Amino acid sequence: MEIAVAERASHDSFAERVGHDFTDASLLTEALSHRSWCHEHNGAADPDHHATSSERLEFLGDAVLGLCVCDVAMTNSPDLGPGELSAVRSAVVSAEALADAARDCGLGSALLLGRGEAASGGADKASILADALEAVLGAVYLDGGLDAARGTVQRLLGPRIAEAAAEPGAGEAKTRFQELVARCYGTEPTYEVSSSGPAHSPRFVAEARIDADVWGRGEGLTKRAAERRAAQAACLRLIAGRSDRPTIAEEPAHG
Repeated sequence: MEIAVAERASHDSFAERVGHDFTDASLLTEALSHRSWCHEHNGAADPDHHATSSERLEFLGDAVLGLCVCDVAMTNSPDLGPGELSAVRSAVVSAEALADAARDCGLGSALLLGRGEAASGGADKASILADALEAVLGAVYLDGGLDAARGTVQRLLGPRIAEAAAEPGAGEAKTRFQELVARCYGTEPTYEVSSSGPAHSPRFVAEARIDADVWGRGEGLTKRAAERRAAQAACLRLIAGRSDRPTIAEEPAHG
């Protein structure tokens, strides 16, 4: 597949951020080629030229991701049972979590998108980013095998796996809080997040609010973790009908 020099340099830079040195660079190019880009380029200048979209690698990467997440979780948290491991996997492989991880490693800037998709902000769409990250993992697996894929998952998703393993099933708290607020108040909750500490290791504090009132506070290593814990605390107070000032819910000491 022919791509511009600037785009190839962008892919090389992205590979460095991911931490995998591709032997077959065309696999990474395929993983980063959205179908909208392929639609615009196939046969445009050369009838024999065919650009391959990332969809096949997404399919493979989805399976690789699930296996590697479970492997990392079982290795690092040997006491987790099957139900807890399932909850960890569900939390880590969600589109929201994958899109956050993709943003952290700057995947959007390396994507090959059609003009229309790029103009509509496709490089930051959660669904596109999540699918692309799965495709990248599929490419890493084909290029370097399972060990390389596992290492990439550990680098990109390790903190999220550790947080989910520390509180398996806690990812459902935001959904639960949203349902309670809708039922009791006929509105949706909002979250305000602040951060502190060095850029390489920030700490986040989130407030779960109903209108202007704070119902729960939570702290974590990521925004999602802080919001999740704030939602957990808010759920408990809402169910109990408490009106005392909420304290900050932090991650467990072993997490």
